[in-house]
Amino acid sequence: MFPAETFRHTLVRLAAIFDRLGIRFHLTGGVSSIAYGEPRMTQDIDLVVDPRHLAARLDEFLDAVEAAGFLIDAETTRRAVADAGMFQLLDLTESLKVDLYPREMIQGELERSTWAEVFEGVTLPIVSRPDAALSKLVWVSKGSHKSRGDLRHIMQRAIAGERALVERRAADLGLAHLLAEVLTEPDMIGP
Repeated sequence: MFPAETFRHTLVRLAAIFDRLGIRFHLTGGVSSIAYGEPRMTQDIDLVVDPRHLAARLDEFLDAVEAAGFLIDAETTRRAVADAGMFQLLDLTESLKVDLYPREMIQGELERSTWAEVFEGVTLPIVSRPDAALSKLVWVSKGSHKSRGDLRHIMQRAIAGERALVERRAADLGLAHLLAEVLTEPDMIGP
């Protein structure tokens, strides 16, 4: 597990690049699980990035992240942006991996980003609680066991309106039965 300062240093540098280039993004994955659910360990940073803005500024983005001390494979990144696939950065200063997704798992999620103080004095865009829950549900449908617990913890702290929204959208995705199943599972296995 990396110390919190490692995540802070990496995120502040990346956020400055996105801001300077006008590329929308938000935090998702383990960091959002921590923000909305229960503290847990995470080994990387996951970001959803606006694919249109990134594609329009891709050359500048590649130059900027390299200049900021990140290792990136330009050809892999170009293919990932063109195919809406994931690509990675490695922060050479902190030895921390960043997974970037130039696509929305939940349609319109970047429009619904919220802002949260993720570190003292550092406020960044983060996936909304309903979209975080739905994203975890999609990952559960793809076989992610870790996302099952994350989903339960995110939903435990959801207010009634957020719960209802997640239930409606899960039904739209054909995942209502899976949502109900996951939410009734115990958090701990054993006596």
